[in-house]
Amino acid sequence: MQNDEKNRKDQAEEGVEQGSNADNTAGQGENTDETTREGATQDELQRKNSELNDRYLRLYSEYDNYRKRTMREKADIIKTAGEDIFRAILPVIDDFERALRANESATDVAPLKEGMQLIYNKLRNTVQQKGLHAFESKGQPFDADTMEAITHVPADEKNGSGKVVDEIEKGYKLGDKVIRHAKVIVSQ
Repeated sequence: MQNDEKNRKDQAEEGVEQGSNADNTAGQGENTDETTREGATQDELQRKNSELNDRYLRLYSEYDNYRKRTMREKADIIKTAGEDIFRAILPVIDDFERALRANESATDVAPLKEGMQLIYNKLRNTVQQKGLHAFESKGQPFDADTMEAITHVPADEKNGSGKVVDEIEKGYKLGDKVIRHAKVIVSQ
């Protein structure tokens, strides 16, 4: 009996050892699964990182191309900004050339004066169509935003103080923007 008991104890101990070995083997299997999952996760993260990096580089390249294209377009617009005004003025230049040729053989001054007046009117109408117009300053109160005082003269009863007495050079606006201030004489 003692042998039987001893055999049972030995078998029980072997069973416990085998069980712990089985646990160890199962634990190693779980570690292998975790390692495999971690490897898969790392591969997946690297793939996502590569995708995001690729998308970033493409987006950056698109933006850089857009920026360069808009800079070129702006430069082209600036170069050709006055093209339409010059096209409008070319017929006036042609009229001046014809007037100069006619002036060489002209003996009467009246037709020359009339021709010059016609050319002046044509030029004035052309620039007015493009938005350029002269503004009146003579007799108006002095406005530093649209006028430049050249000199001051003593005020009289007719004009009063701070009014424009005379206009040396006309002022011009393009739309609502003053592009040349009127040069005026102001009473003080």
